[in-house]
Amino acid sequence: MYVCMCHAVTEDQVKKAIDGGANTPRQIAKGCRAGTDCGSCVRRIQALLGEHGARPCPTARLAAKLGLADPEDPAVPSAPAPEVAPVVPLRVTRANRAA
Repeated sequence: MYVCMCHAVTEDQVKKAIDGGANTPRQIAKGCRAGTDCGSCVRRIQALLGEHGARPCPTARLAAKLGLADPEDPAVPSAPAPEVAPVVPLRVTRANRAA
């Protein structure tokens, strides 16, 4: 599966870089350029780093420093989802179109 579409970098290539000693997104980028163009793959790279015991992403470190719960920890009950007002579609009329 591709992690970085901009540079055609696969998940296996990122895992090999991690196994080779890379432990930050920047170190992975030095080897294969993943995460250096649009940046949409950086979160997946961070997740792969975390799965392989490398340095967690800055947000996880900050949450740990502040004593916040891990959102993926099943022992911690999640807060109920806030109620959201239903979305009502707008009707387009001739008067609306002219405006």
